[in-house]
Amino acid sequence: MADYEKIVTMDPSGFVLLADYVPGIVQEIRYYSTYNFIGERIDGYEEPCALLTKEAARALKSVSVEMNVQGYRLKVFDAYRPATAVKHFVLWGIEDTDIRMKPYFYPGLEKQELFSKGYVASRSSHSRGSTIDLTLLDMKTGKELDMGSPFDMFSEVSHPDYKDITEEQFENRMLLQGVMARNGFEPIDCEWWHFTLKGEPYPDTYFEFPVSSEYLKRDHV
Repeated sequence: MADYEKIVTMDPSGFVLLADYVPGIVQEIRYYSTYNFIGERIDGYEEPCALLTKEAARALKSVSVEMNVQGYRLKVFDAYRPATAVKHFVLWGIEDTDIRMKPYFYPGLEKQELFSKGYVASRSSHSRGSTIDLTLLDMKTGKELDMGSPFDMFSEVSHPDYKDITEEQFENRMLLQGVMARNGFEPIDCEWWHFTLKGEPYPDTYFEFPVSSEYLKRDHV
């Protein structure tokens, strides 16, 4: 594979605002807020909006339609993640002694283990633009389905196949995993919320432009 610097680009031409494709989607972009495992807004998140490649957004629209019929809405925590954000994660892991969010997101791990155990990657699939972190909302209650652990809980309890949770929690995970798989997304083995589009359009490209609807609108020719 080419050197990391050679495969990073600022070109957003293949990306869209997810809300334009899935108007009913609920967005809680955690890395724009301070409620995340670091405890501050992450570099590159200029707006609390989800961006994805056109192909991933189309597939997610199909997921949304299928779930709406069953009484659920999609809620997204993260989608496209700039390479600058990943660098923020890595520098925090190497240099920063701040562990203020440890009780909420990694109570059973040392911060360095977040990387060694694969919970935080030094090169993220999110930066390729076709990976999404999401859950399901019950339309009747307006609440998230109980998945047995919250988003970004870095622990074995968040592994999709973890069995020491209730039957309902496990069924909720399988409901999400099933609809994502039927519409072309692949899960990973350590986070029930994380999915990447099969045959993603930019498998070897990492993007660095900011999470910003304004940036998408600019002329980048």
